[in-house]
Amino acid sequence: MITWVLYDIKNNSARNFVSKACKKAGLYRVQYSCFLGTLSANEKDSLELQIEKVINEDTDKVYLFRMNKEQLKDCSMLGQAFDEKMVTDEVKALFF
Repeated sequence: MITWVLYDIKNNSARNFVSKACKKAGLYRVQYSCFLGTLSANEKDSLELQIEKVINEDTDKVYLFRMNKEQLKDCSMLGQAFDEKMVTDEVKALFF
């Protein structure tokens, strides 16, 4: 299923860990603190557990949203929804 991971993490080390974990899980960076990709339920749960271990629950915010392709098509993305330096047309074609 398509999975979005969005975060606001204060600690540089934890933020870098989450970024690397998202990339390792096969997600594509679409903005500095936003990843998009396809994960199975088990892969999503594994990523969630990894993230929980490094974030500060009192200050950090992490969102994992799952949706199918039809739900993604219903989303509104305004302005520069994707950072053009990070997202190729090939990546966009995977999801839209």
